[in-house]
Amino acid sequence: MAKSPKQQFLDAFEQEQARTVRVLRAYPDERSDFKPHERSNSARQIAWPIVLGQERLMVRALTTGFDWSKPSGAPPPAPATMSAIAKAEEEAHRKALEALRAADNATLEGSVQFFVAPKTLGDVPTLDFLWYILFDHVHHRGQLSVYLRMVGKVPAIYGPSGDEPWK
Repeated sequence: MAKSPKQQFLDAFEQEQARTVRVLRAYPDERSDFKPHERSNSARQIAWPIVLGQERLMVRALTTGFDWSKPSGAPPPAPATMSAIAKAEEEAHRKALEALRAADNATLEGSVQFFVAPKTLGDVPTLDFLWYILFDHVHHRGQLSVYLRMVGKVPAIYGPSGDEPWK
């Protein structure tokens, strides 16, 4: 029997979560402010959107939606260490998972108002929006894994790494 779109997303979300936690937990706290170039963001600035995407975007898309007529306030700053970000990510993931499991088909088949171009809002199908946030999550984890190569050991993500061979 084919899986529902919701179940397909849940499965992917859980698989990517496990990979992300491995990367975050492998990152040395003392190198949380590492920048490979002066124009680059720090490691924690790269990792923090993974948390915010789940907690501030996924949960709102699945519950209240976005009210762009009111200022939402600046996002909270990233914690000082990668281990604190990892802990916040696990909590944000729990909240997003809870909202996703509670979402009915009407919510998932609906849409949210979100930016589709600079200063331009448009209707985005809710499930497409969730996939977009997950892909952004994977993108940030990929950036972080490059930083991790420079400061530590890279765990296996989609297969063996130089530091975690599967032999």
